[in-house]
Amino acid sequence: MSNHQKITDSPIDFAEQVIDDVKNSKEDGVLKCVQCGMCTSTCPAARHSEYNPRDIMERVLEGDLTILEEDWIWNCFYCYTCHSVCPVGNSVCEVNQILKQFAIKNEMAYDKLYEYMGFADSYFTAAIGAIPEIFFEDIDRDVPGWWDFRQHLDEIRNELELDPPLIPPKEVIDEVSMILTITGFKDKIEKIRESQEEISFIHEKNIQVSRIMQEEEE
Repeated sequence: MSNHQKITDSPIDFAEQVIDDVKNSKEDGVLKCVQCGMCTSTCPAARHSEYNPRDIMERVLEGDLTILEEDWIWNCFYCYTCHSVCPVGNSVCEVNQILKQFAIKNEMAYDKLYEYMGFADSYFTAAIGAIPEIFFEDIDRDVPGWWDFRQHLDEIRNELELDPPLIPPKEVIDEVSMILTITGFKDKIEKIRESQEEISFIHEKNIQVSRIMQEEEE
């Protein structure tokens, strides 16, 4: 068996799928990766977590589909530092986005998306993005005074003589909602929500069974 990898070999097939994706702007940069590690050495996510851009590229080139199952691929900050420093013109940031889309398409990452359902709901009801309430507590912890600022935002805007926030008219909201429905976005969101509700139901059932077993043992 030859040690030379052919363009028709399956590992190359996986890399070609990444290259052909619309999110990839670096043409054949993926195949030029020399594993120098510049991306990892400058990556803030790699500094603070298990996220490893160089490993991502290595496994893509090896055709290792298990990369889609790694929890740490979701740690990317999208700062595009790797994009800007790569000596051969690659972008692990874009590759990461493509891999996550592959994972979502194969229903392997719905649990990673559930927290962001508030964004999707906002697009449907107001045609604009809004911070999901699930993040409020974390933001207030990380940004002292944020909640108080948010509670008095209208008063602050008036004091600074700023115009009221721009709210899209109903016809725009209806049009955006229709677009999101026709393109299948709404169906995907509902599928993600249903999957999480099913997981929550099973988790609750397991808790109940554990309690019953514990009571019987006592």
